[in-house]
Amino acid sequence: MAFTSVEQTNSALASTGYLVDTNLAMSVFLAQTLGKPILLEGPAGTGKTELAKAVAEISGAELVRLQCYEGLDEARALYEWNYRKQLLRIQSTQTTGGSDSTSAEWSELHDDIFSEEFLLERPLLRAIRSERPVVLLIDEIDKADVEVEGLLLEVLSDFQVTIPELGTVTAATHPYVVLTSNATRELSEALKRRCLYSHVGYPEQEREIAIVLARVPTFNSDLAKSIVRAINAMRDLDLRKRPSVAETIDWAQALQSLGVTELSEETIDLTLGVVLKHVSDQHKVSDMLGLGKKT
Repeated sequence: MAFTSVEQTNSALASTGYLVDTNLAMSVFLAQTLGKPILLEGPAGTGKTELAKAVAEISGAELVRLQCYEGLDEARALYEWNYRKQLLRIQSTQTTGGSDSTSAEWSELHDDIFSEEFLLERPLLRAIRSERPVVLLIDEIDKADVEVEGLLLEVLSDFQVTIPELGTVTAATHPYVVLTSNATRELSEALKRRCLYSHVGYPEQEREIAIVLARVPTFNSDLAKSIVRAINAMRDLDLRKRPSVAETIDWAQALQSLGVTELSEETIDLTLGVVLKHVSDQHKVSDMLGLGKKT
């Protein structure tokens, strides 16, 4: 990886348009220095996934992403066997060798069909076996079942994967591992113990303004200040889903595409759908602003 100090880490991330505070820059730097995964926890849309992308861009590493979801299992996370291809090989052997030959050579056939030719890599195994530098993003780990965390322990502790039919595969180069969580459930202590931890919350107003201007460079700076103030006022309300940094950026891009130069109540009223994705939240903001939004 390319990080030599906390300050340089901060600057390198900023060069990609990803702005962080000193605490997060420290975690990113130490994750490389100590060779430990980094667990980023916080509300959705605060840039956790983007951090992994920024690290990959800085280092020139391949980004390998495991998107977690309910029902994710070992076959989708680690590896599985190409059962259809294995069956075709067995049928082919039976056809050419006869039943007696098949019985006698089953041991040899077993070793054949459980070989590299029939192995299907999934993200975790792919990251471990890669010969080039890798940033492994395990995204939204809190959405996966608790059992998935058990699958990760060997990978995160020893950077290796055990395949019973082939043996243990150890990483040639340790991947830089980023786990993200929206904190929808508590993660196991065993998983947390293997990681550095950093909470990624909503940024302070000045940094959020800087983030908007970094991601939308031609955006009007005064308008950026106005929309960030409005976003922060919305976050103070009891909403079902508070607007994220990603939605602040979306709002800036939408206003720019509309040619808006000043944030008026009418503009807010017309573009609330860019920022708030629940009608009840839109009504609360409309009431706060006295817009009288109709159902």
